[in-house]
Amino acid sequence: MTASSCALWVVPLVLGACSACGGPFSKPEPGEWLPGGDTTNRLLLGNNAFVPPAEGLSADDEMAFFSGNAFFNQAWVEAPSSTTARDGLGPMFNSRTCSGCHFRDGKGAPPSNDRSPLGGLLLRLSVPGPDGPMPDPVYGGQLQDQANDDIPVEALARITHVPRTVTYADGSRVTLLEPEYELSELGYGPLAEGLMISARVAPHMVGLGLLEAIPVERLEALADPDDADADGISGRIQRHGDEVGRFGWKADAVDVPRQVAGAFAGDMGLTSPLVPNDDCTASQTACLAATHGGEPEVEQHIFDVTVTYSRTLAVPVRRNADDREVLKGKRLFHETGCAGCHVPSHVTGESAVAALEEQLVWPYTDLLLHDMGEGLADDRPVGEASGSEWRTAPLWGLGLVKDVSGHTRFLHDGRARSLEEAILWHGGEAEASRDAFLELSARQRDQLMTFLEDL
Repeated sequence: MTASSCALWVVPLVLGACSACGGPFSKPEPGEWLPGGDTTNRLLLGNNAFVPPAEGLSADDEMAFFSGNAFFNQAWVEAPSSTTARDGLGPMFNSRTCSGCHFRDGKGAPPSNDRSPLGGLLLRLSVPGPDGPMPDPVYGGQLQDQANDDIPVEALARITHVPRTVTYADGSRVTLLEPEYELSELGYGPLAEGLMISARVAPHMVGLGLLEAIPVERLEALADPDDADADGISGRIQRHGDEVGRFGWKADAVDVPRQVAGAFAGDMGLTSPLVPNDDCTASQTACLAATHGGEPEVEQHIFDVTVTYSRTLAVPVRRNADDREVLKGKRLFHETGCAGCHVPSHVTGESAVAALEEQLVWPYTDLLLHDMGEGLADDRPVGEASGSEWRTAPLWGLGLVKDVSGHTRFLHDGRARSLEEAILWHGGEAEASRDAFLELSARQRDQLMTFLEDL
């Protein structure tokens, strides 16, 4: 930014002086242009922005990446088949390919017609149990709305919406849509009393290995479960015994291999080295009797290269980190308190992929659980996460979601139709930040959006 261009900006902002014309937000911070550090994708943007491998991979890791890419994008088929490396689909499933939910490695969304098949949206099912929610005894823990021939589909889903109106301090209004889910055409009998349904959209895939490599000590330093500093933010680590959850909307997976194994099992009905059994319930006799595609169906080599692929998808470069409007938006992001949970940067530690180690990365997350209030609550605890707690979602790549995936649907269930709506749904520990956002002028809100769209 030149001195003359800075001088043109003389309108004071509500939350502070012109700090984008001098001070901590006058220019990008060192390394900020490269959110994935040395591994950042600097070459492909547009609709292929999430496709490239991390820079600096070894020859072996690069070979595994491209092999994993093939299995990620090719369709699995019902067993038995002459395509023995890719048979065993189902018997019930949500998608025939990994890319069916993560098209071009991007983010899923609710279906455009609000009906099954749900595509990049899945529904978790649970019923009350003595120690918390447990899978539905008939339909299991996840609705599978597709099936192989001669296998009954579990059920079909329909989404309806309840409108909510939010008013800014300047009087302008936004209508939010709260989704509700109804199941019909039940394939295995009536639904259990007290059935809980919680929706999940598939997140975009970039930077997973970098998140996995953030040291536990860093997360422990950020955690403040009792809000000892009295800032209203009390992030908690999701612990699974001696391990720390990092992946999934409630941090229910501790590492990339277990996240991948869970997706193979729940989304595609495929057994793997980590999940060797199908999830058919006792009531689903046709599922139990179906032919297997091997034991496991995802062989160790295929599983390993798919994990490497998932770990090493590169984070895209920032496009306009030094733009004046972006810097103003960045200042507002910090002054409204968003960075309290969406912590900008970390340095990675040990990794199964050498290129991902010792990188300064900018994911804008603390990977911790935070209470997001009743508006986003699904009343379905997972591990140590309550029904209103969610893991802070990484923000890198947000501005390229529309280019890659063709939509702008955000939050855990895709209810938000824009980044603005996603902010307006925040409550609980984020209520103060949301209220500060409501006080901004239209111009300031645009500046904040401009910053987020550059991540």
